[in-house]
Order: sequence, then C-alpha cells, then structure tokens
Amino acid sequence: MAGKTLTRADLSEAVYQQVGLSRAESSDLVERVLDLMSDALVAGESVKLSSFGSFLVRSKNERIGRNPKTGEEVPILPRRVLVFKPSNVLKAKINDKMLNAKK
Repeated sequence: MAGKTLTRADLSEAVYQQVGLSRAESSDLVERVLDLMSDALVAGESVKLSSFGSFLVRSKNERIGRNPKTGEEVPILPRRVLVFKPSNVLKAKINDKMLNAKK
C-alpha cells in the first residue's frame, strides 16, 4: 500500500497543467492556500474543504503516560493536536477504489 507522497511541487504542477497559470503563479497560489489554512488552524479555527474533509484543532489535557520500556510514569503536558476528519464523499471514493482494486 506504499504509494507516492503528494508534495507542494506536485500540487503546483497540477494547477499549472489544469488551470493554465504560469509555474510561478501556480506555486504562489498553492503556497498562499496552504498559508491561509495554516493561519486559520493556528488561530484555533476549523478548515473545511467541501467533498474532502475538515481539519480541526483539538486541545488535549495533561495526563499520565507510561514509558513502555521502563514502566516509569511520565506526565504528558497539555497540547493542541491537528485532526483530519474525511468527508463521506472522500470515504466513499476511497472505499470504491479499494473494492474495485480487489476485483
């Protein structure tokens, strides 16, 4: 199941090929969109991409963890984590592709 990783350069190239902007403009567009998404997430806002999914920031409280090697209890500090929740459309696409691949 190891596949190729989609990179910023791949996204920029796709915009260049499909939209018709120059490579520099395509790269700037991709960077700007990612910057806007990052800024919103840092501010604690959710980012929803229709038919794709939502990126959410969740706060986790402090808790006690355990070092699996030594068994020693260690406090895990409170933190914010990024969570992705795929849309039903994306889930259906993924499952359809998986079902078609098995045939």
